[in-house]
Amino acid sequence: MELQPKIPQHWAAIFDRIANRITHLTGSSVAFLTACAVVLIWGLTGPLFGYSEDWQLVINTGTTIITFLMVFVIQKAQNKDSLAVQLKLNELIAATKGASNRLVAVENLTDEELAVLCQHYDTMAEVTRQASDLRKSHSVEEAIEEAEDKLKAAPDKER
Repeated sequence: MELQPKIPQHWAAIFDRIANRITHLTGSSVAFLTACAVVLIWGLTGPLFGYSEDWQLVINTGTTIITFLMVFVIQKAQNKDSLAVQLKLNELIAATKGASNRLVAVENLTDEELAVLCQHYDTMAEVTRQASDLRKSHSVEEAIEEAEDKLKAAPDKER
């Protein structure tokens, strides 16, 4: 069930492009250095303005506005990234022989249902810990062999 209000598709696409662009720009070294330069210049102009309340208000207002707007842009980017990761994990679960399909779309479960699943996997991990030597691990060669066996066993699909 999606709780987002419906907005026209073209507005959503425009916002997506703008949010992606802002996210990439503000996450860059140039943006960080620019922010540092702004703060440095603001600090250096303090004596010029006598460290007045208006001088302080400039940086406070600017940073508050930018922070307020960035919260929404960052949340948008995190929502998109989170959905992409969930879809990739769902594909891995669905494609993995022996994996529990109950975990596909697990992010939609209630907190109580997640707690039950968590307890199940905690118990399973404890049983595994007690039954095996943790110092032994699979080699790269074993992992490659298992992957090749899985590909051979899978029906012909688009690869």
